[in-house]
Amino acid sequence: MQTLQPMKQLTKIIESLATEEHCLFMLSDLRASLPKLTSGAFKVVMSRAEKTGLFKRVCRGIYLYPKAGFPRGLLLFHAAARLRADTFNYMSLETVLSDAGVISQVPMNWITLMSSGRSNVIRCGEWGTIEFVHTNQKPETLKDHLEYDPRCHLWRASVAVALRDMKKVRRNLDLVDWSVVNEPV
Repeated sequence: MQTLQPMKQLTKIIESLATEEHCLFMLSDLRASLPKLTSGAFKVVMSRAEKTGLFKRVCRGIYLYPKAGFPRGLLLFHAAARLRADTFNYMSLETVLSDAGVISQVPMNWITLMSSGRSNVIRCGEWGTIEFVHTNQKPETLKDHLEYDPRCHLWRASVAVALRDMKKVRRNLDLVDWSVVNEPV
């Protein structure tokens, strides 16, 4: 039995696994597909995979398989969910308020999440930016104010929680349309 060259092997594995819903891969996912390669050889294969267009690097440690046709507007959310899968995260701040029409300006290619992990801004090239803002909030204290968004693969705060978070982390509230906030639901 002939073994495939590493690049062909990686291509075959990714083509069999990737779907429109699952086309973001962690570097560790990809590394597991070629366990016999040394670390150096794996880096060469990944470099070649990027140059040939098999993968596009989204940010450190996350790669997109573009042939799967990922919905562009959701990429940052899915990348955030993968990056911080081991911490408590939820969409909040300007992202939630913009979606709800509470702030007049829509953040372009910038999403904001509250996270039990450390605060960090992650640049994702052509796709935009993910901002994680640290919170000490526990899931059990927010359970009645969060809703899971299956399209984004993340929890979404209510408008009231997003406003409270804005105040707590001292974000600018000048763009908030308080007449929309105070409207009866």
